[in-house]
Amino acid sequence: MKNLIYTLCLITFLFSCNSNEKISKDIFEEVNKSMEVKKLSEVEILDEAMAWGEEISTEAQNQLISTLQKAIAEKGVPEAIGFCNVEALPILQEVSSKHNVTIKRASIAYRNPADKPSEYEAAILDAYAYNAENDIKNEPNIQKLENGEVLLYTKAIQIPNSFCLSCHGEVGIDISEETLKEIQSLYPDDKAKGHKIGDLRGMWSIKIPKSEVIKRL
Repeated sequence: MKNLIYTLCLITFLFSCNSNEKISKDIFEEVNKSMEVKKLSEVEILDEAMAWGEEISTEAQNQLISTLQKAIAEKGVPEAIGFCNVEALPILQEVSSKHNVTIKRASIAYRNPADKPSEYEAAILDAYAYNAENDIKNEPNIQKLENGEVLLYTKAIQIPNSFCLSCHGEVGIDISEETLKEIQSLYPDDKAKGHKIGDLRGMWSIKIPKSEVIKRL
């Protein structure tokens, strides 16, 4: 892509020159070289999608956590539940639009119905759950969708510390009555309680158009 932009600029320059001027052989050779289409292997594309997926998921997670921590510090845990209900999806949509991808947090034990996994996401979550139950490290993954035109990056989300348990831990131990009341009010079908540190919470699910990956190479 960079070569193509450079080529177009160079060609424009050449044609803007006086038509009577003799263009050197070196310039023509440089144009020809820059016009060569870079052949990308499937491995290169998948590796770039994996690296980019990691960048995007980290960016999204950092934005969610920092904003949530601020909400808890200013208003307390019960009020922060309302923040998640209203603000979490717009944050993900903002990051999605920035990178021209589709970001989702998927979980079998979802709180927000928007996080309910699709059929193929559920299959990946089952694999992550199997790994977690058998002490196998969960690694990020790339799947091909839509005949390979879309690449699905997934990454397991685990409960990292007690901070998360104030909303996702044991009722009466980690989750206060006031917080529980707010959860039940906003999420009557909540399935996201009863976790412990280290538990599989869900996964990042990021659909990345293959064309966007190629632009980066």
